[in-house]
Amino acid sequence: MKDSQYNFGMIGLGTMGRNLVNNMASHGFAVAGFDKDPAKVAALKNEAGGNVYGAQSLHDFVSAIARPRTIMLLVPAGQPVDDVVAELKPLLNEEDLIMDCGNSHFIDTDRRIKELVRNKFHFMGVGISGGEEGARKGPSIMPGGNKKVFDRVGPMLAAIAAKVNNEPCTTYLGQGSAGHYVKMVHNGIEYALMQLIAETYQLLKEYGGFTNGELHNAFDGWNKGPLKSFLVEITAEIFTKKDELTSNYLVDMIQDSAGQKGTGIWTSQSALDLQVPVPSIDAAVTARVISANKEQRLKGGALKGPGITSATDKEALLNNLGQALQFSMLIAYAQGMALLQKASAAYNYGYSLSEVAKIWRGGCIIRAEALELIMEAYNQQPGLANLMFGNKVAPILVETQQGARLIIKTAVENGIAAPAMMAGLAYYDGYRKDWLPSNLIQAQRDYFGAHTYKRTDRDGIFHTEWNKN
Repeated sequence: MKDSQYNFGMIGLGTMGRNLVNNMASHGFAVAGFDKDPAKVAALKNEAGGNVYGAQSLHDFVSAIARPRTIMLLVPAGQPVDDVVAELKPLLNEEDLIMDCGNSHFIDTDRRIKELVRNKFHFMGVGISGGEEGARKGPSIMPGGNKKVFDRVGPMLAAIAAKVNNEPCTTYLGQGSAGHYVKMVHNGIEYALMQLIAETYQLLKEYGGFTNGELHNAFDGWNKGPLKSFLVEITAEIFTKKDELTSNYLVDMIQDSAGQKGTGIWTSQSALDLQVPVPSIDAAVTARVISANKEQRLKGGALKGPGITSATDKEALLNNLGQALQFSMLIAYAQGMALLQKASAAYNYGYSLSEVAKIWRGGCIIRAEALELIMEAYNQQPGLANLMFGNKVAPILVETQQGARLIIKTAVENGIAAPAMMAGLAYYDGYRKDWLPSNLIQAQRDYFGAHTYKRTDRDGIFHTEWNKN
């Protein structure tokens, strides 16, 4: 057993946990690690330097950390977090801090904060994005909770976070579950961006007839312009990877059934609760569900539709798809930022949307050139009602919408599903209209349920007996 000489502790030594420990150690922090799996503790010992301790028991782990203790968790969301907290509580002292660095639901984070404060412990929800490489080399870190408690760990988070222009991709986001809420919306946007890229891929492959080499060139070319982003970059790389078991490209050997862990669903659910439209994210979540219904889709041949033709002008297709992807990605970011804006007011988080965009510029999965534009938009117009209305964003959307419309038309004519692109364009068209047919919906509601309505020509609330002469 070690004396209390370690600055921080980490519970959960999977690949993410170990990489984060090594990241902390390389920045001069002494870290104790623990996992119930002895093999993972052994892996930490093999990888780590001298200022890392792999504890054999939870008691030894807690005893090794200097007081007031700071213990980070990287365990699966849900019951596992509660189980670890329950095991830790008898071993902790007043003012000790537990930092949940996993993808926990923000509602659970608020509950845990309230429960632990009764024992005079502290709890913080900290979103971390960047995957295995980000954890080791510098992720985007999204902390929330008590500001005074954050100040204890802020310098460490700034040290290990990704850097853009020498600025750390982390900042204090707000009280309570503010950090985990930002991470949830980050993941919702991630769902939308991935689906949009997948729709682009399908159009290039099935309608454009692009080979994997041409697909690589297309995405690699886009990554050198305004679409530059981590997801576009790795997509280009994916098309070059050969399968070790066959002579084919690996992407062609992967079953078309996408998984999900729930953060996209949580984003859609929260948006519905707050009455914020996020249709691109909703469509992406639904698309994953449809993809997972592989057995049903194999029976879908009975549902007839148009056949797929072949593009006659690949260069024009590439140009239009580039516009459509840029348009649709900006719309997805706009929806996520609008949700953060509403949640900030509803839950008293006090977000600075420019700061959120700033810390997403490096380390995280949705990092992109567009975030510089988004950060600038909220810096210049802090009260911006919707990112789409930004002084520099609106002209880009106006310019690229034609490509989106042409691509969606092509998808419809060829029977190719493009749900996220279609949802994004409908969102855009809905917001640019000063009249929508919702007056008819309100008339129907009043007809069958006496829900009343407002008039266009005078103030007040009205009800009509529709079925009486």
